[in-house]
Amino acid sequence: MTAPEKNIMKPRSFGGARKEPSEFDERIVEVQRISRVVKGGRRIRFRCLVVIGNKKGKVGMGVAKANDVSEAVRKATTLAKKHMIVVPIIDGTIPYEITVKSGSARLILRPASSGTSIVAGGSIRVVAELCGITDLLSKTMGSSNKINNVTACILALSSFNPEYVAKIQKMSDNKAALIKAKAPVEAPKAEVKAEEVVVEAKVEAKAEKPAKKNVTKKVEKK
Repeated sequence: MTAPEKNIMKPRSFGGARKEPSEFDERIVEVQRISRVVKGGRRIRFRCLVVIGNKKGKVGMGVAKANDVSEAVRKATTLAKKHMIVVPIIDGTIPYEITVKSGSARLILRPASSGTSIVAGGSIRVVAELCGITDLLSKTMGSSNKINNVTACILALSSFNPEYVAKIQKMSDNKAALIKAKAPVEAPKAEVKAEEVVVEAKVEAKAEKPAKKNVTKKVEKK
């Protein structure tokens, strides 16, 4: 490199390299500050719970620890991508009711009709939204620990029987086809030319006008 080339100032890049848009949406459910007692004192670290999903049936969770929050989030996201599950969704809800227990947390998930929305707590709602469910009823019992509740929800969504799900999907498709067949078909509307309407209006206007009579006034001479 010559001397003049060294003196040329290069443009600075602010903000670093731009991130490419990911196919998965990421939600940080919980960040906790944890400590461990060692010989020299306490060792402070951070633990993050992250849930990711594409809102089309794929969802995953990850828990990781690090000395920095951003590093813990990155590690948790990497773990979540490695442990993705596929959720069967029929008409915006789950196929059938299911009950799961994980640790001390007990979770009940029930399918809901269209328009019900997601009736669930914070952590369960995040999982349902990220996997693409729009209508759901749920109840959590036994524990308020977010890690246990999210783990139970992931376990419940991954434990559906594929054979039974296929039967329910077939019944739903048949029902939708039957409703579509019974829908009334609208008859095509007759097109009316604007010229014919104008001509008819003029004819009616002429018929309504009364014929004028010639009235002559007689003047009497005295």
